[in-house]
Amino acid sequence: MRSFSRIGLFSKQQDHRIVDTLNELQSFLSKHDFTVYATHTVADFLDIEGHDDEFIADNIDLAVVVGGDGTLLKVGRLLTPKDVPIIGINLGRLGFLVDISSVNLSNQLETMLDGNFTVESRTLLQGQVYRDDELLGEGNALNDVAIHVRNDVRMIEFNTHIDGHFVNTQRADGLIISTPTGSTAYSLSAGGPILHPGLAAVTLVPVCPHTLTNRPIVVGSESVIEILLCESREVDSRVSFDGQSNVEMQAGDRIVIRQHPNKLKLIHPESYDYYHILRSKLGWSATPPS
Repeated sequence: MRSFSRIGLFSKQQDHRIVDTLNELQSFLSKHDFTVYATHTVADFLDIEGHDDEFIADNIDLAVVVGGDGTLLKVGRLLTPKDVPIIGINLGRLGFLVDISSVNLSNQLETMLDGNFTVESRTLLQGQVYRDDELLGEGNALNDVAIHVRNDVRMIEFNTHIDGHFVNTQRADGLIISTPTGSTAYSLSAGGPILHPGLAAVTLVPVCPHTLTNRPIVVGSESVIEILLCESREVDSRVSFDGQSNVEMQAGDRIVIRQHPNKLKLIHPESYDYYHILRSKLGWSATPPS
């Protein structure tokens, strides 16, 4: 018995390099009698009927994302509340999340859709931005929530509280609050640690801190993190969710970040190996000890 029957196709916006892969996907799924729902972007590439993203999210039991990690981040935030799992086909660059090759695609998919796969759950963060008691905006993040200066090359000053306890006041170019999934993204570039995606943890990584003793901190994923922009330093700032949606902030504003109640489900081949992904993407030695 099949694990899935109604499949949604998502792709990178306006990238004609993916047409051949989408054609192969659509042909394979139709041949095997799956019900297919395509986004308007995919439909334009394939010259078939397209649907709004929300309609697709409500009517599928599996999503196939063609593109890079950025595309999967966007789709993941849409589908996580719907508990819809995702298969990622890599046509991007690094591809930590989209791990299926477009080479020999039909055979890989046939094996997985016959039930030979593993399911991995990934933590998301949710953040709310306040000015006094007014909610300015909110967002979800699979990789990270990043606070940074809006326009000028200046430092921001902010207070950090975790679970109601004051941690510190620091000046820096910004602060990255990262999930284990995001630990190999912006956080890694800022000197943060790599976390295995199965860990129930969140990292707070300062970006170019003024005081060199301000180092990354790892806390439990159940922690409630509050960042307050100090009023003594009036620098306009911005909070970004996965670098794809933003809320503007100013001195005195605060953001509260906590774990999202739902988790993203990623579908991998049975041979999936997280450490192989790290070796291949980060250029580590591939020679095992003798």
